[in-house]
Amino acid sequence: MLLWIAFSLMTGAAILAVLWPLRAGVAPAASAAEADLAVYRDQLAEIERDRATGQIGAAEGEAARAEVGRRILRASAEAAQQGASSRGAETRRRAAAVVALVGVPVIAGTLYLTLGSPGYPPQPLATRLEARPDQSDIAILIRKVEAHLEANPNDGRGYEVVAPIYARMGRIDDSARAWASAIRLLGSNAQRQTGLGEALIAQAGGVVTAQAKAAFEAALADDPKDPKARYFLGLAAEQDGKPAEAGKIWGALAADSPADAPWLGLVHDSMARVGAVPPAAAPGPSTSDVAAAESLTPQQRQEMVRGMVERLQSRLAQDGNDIDGWLRLMRAWSVLGEAEKAKAAASDARTHFAKDEPALGRIDALARELGLGS
Repeated sequence: MLLWIAFSLMTGAAILAVLWPLRAGVAPAASAAEADLAVYRDQLAEIERDRATGQIGAAEGEAARAEVGRRILRASAEAAQQGASSRGAETRRRAAAVVALVGVPVIAGTLYLTLGSPGYPPQPLATRLEARPDQSDIAILIRKVEAHLEANPNDGRGYEVVAPIYARMGRIDDSARAWASAIRLLGSNAQRQTGLGEALIAQAGGVVTAQAKAAFEAALADDPKDPKARYFLGLAAEQDGKPAEAGKIWGALAADSPADAPWLGLVHDSMARVGAVPPAAAPGPSTSDVAAAESLTPQQRQEMVRGMVERLQSRLAQDGNDIDGWLRLMRAWSVLGEAEKAKAAASDARTHFAKDEPALGRIDALARELGLGS
């Protein structure tokens, strides 16, 4: 019923918009030709009065009457022409009004009956959310979860599901609130804490705030090996002006990570930024090596790293059965910007493990990651 009332109002507005310019308005004043006729009739009466009183002669009176008569004929013709034009305009206005009154509703109704769905029942948003077969619309899914959470505010699982989606949509504040609610209702774990920490960093424009750092520390309390928390704690140290501490954190993360870990490239780039020694460059620096590196300049650290890589290469030349060593050597040369040496290390590694399919697979995977070709 409301729909048809709305349609009626819109149709009335459309008709009014058409008829308003066609309105006749007030009765127009006499035309110029009709005014001239009235003047000429007065002139004829005045001529007759002058003849009756003897003010003009008969001949003069006839001449004057003839002249006024010609003027009356001319004015009458003009008045007739204006009347015909006015009647034509009035006819056109009436025709346009009929079209507006009849045509607009008929055309609109026909289009709606043809293209619309007048018999379709009302579909409130809640019903569409429940009945919608196509669940690909992320906005609809989000609204469905939000409606569920409004009715069930203690459903921590719902907050956990929607939090990362908020982050991908750029709704960072909502993501942070959702992660905090999930932690409050479900308890702390590494995934929830790192999710909260990343949202807080995004809120701060990339700065690891104290609150974000606390979230990552809580994540490590639940899972000491969580790579995401370890990386961001290293970033927090770097932002606090502690590059050596950041290098230690990232170095330990790199040492604990598999050779094909997707985050290793980012970790090594971060280590190079603070002049840290990549643990991939050698079997593992000793405590004294790390302590010595902390007191060196960035250039000296780079030279130290290169020396460790060359020692690793010499060791593998003598005993090439260490697949992890070859992978470390490939990555180390790549981090140092020695692409040709990294390719040569990959080639030598393939030679040593020519009959070991799993090892060849690891070598090829790392070569593709480093952009060394196959």
